[in-house]
Amino acid sequence: MKATGIVRRIDELGRVVIPKEIRRTQRIRRGDPLEIFTTGDGEVIFKKYSPVGELHGVAVQYAEVLSRSFALTAFVADRDRILAAAGSGRRDLADRSVSQPLEKVMESRKPYLSEGDPERVLLPCEGSLRPLLCAWPIIAAGDVTGAVGLLAEDRTQQPDPAQQKAVAVAAAFLAKQMEE
Repeated sequence: MKATGIVRRIDELGRVVIPKEIRRTQRIRRGDPLEIFTTGDGEVIFKKYSPVGELHGVAVQYAEVLSRSFALTAFVADRDRILAAAGSGRRDLADRSVSQPLEKVMESRKPYLSEGDPERVLLPCEGSLRPLLCAWPIIAAGDVTGAVGLLAEDRTQQPDPAQQKAVAVAAAFLAKQMEE
C-alpha cells in the first residue's frame, strides 16, 4: 500500500472526502460503488467494486463464444478495464484500461456501430491494433456497468445485423445475471 500524504477528517455524519486527485487517478466517479475492507491493524481500505468483475467466469465464456461465432476478437469490459477478451487480438486487450471513446459510448447508454469510415474509428483501449466494430453498454438495474464488443479486422468493416444482435444479447444477458 502506498501512502499519499493526504489526511482527511471524518465529519459529524461519519463521512470522509476522497481527494479529487485520487478520484481522478483511480477513475472513481460520482455514484461508483466502493467495497470496504478492514484489517486487524486498524486499516480501512476502499476498493472500487465491479459488478461485471463478479461474473468474470461467465464474461470469459461469453467472449469466447462471440469470438468463435464470428471469427473476430470479442471483449467484455467494466467501466474501467477490459475484463475478458477472446480471439486473435486478446493479448492487446487483456486487463487494459478502456479508452476514453469507449468510456463515452458506455456513458451515452447507446450502442456503437462502426460506419466503416477509417478516419472515425474508435479503439477499445490505448495501443489496440483493431478498432471497435460494435459495442453495447451493459445496463443493470439502471446503471451502466460495462460493455460488450467485437473488434474489426480492418478499419472499413461494418457490423452485420447478426453481429449487432449477438453483442446486444450478450450485454442484456450479463446485465440480467448482475440483477439476480
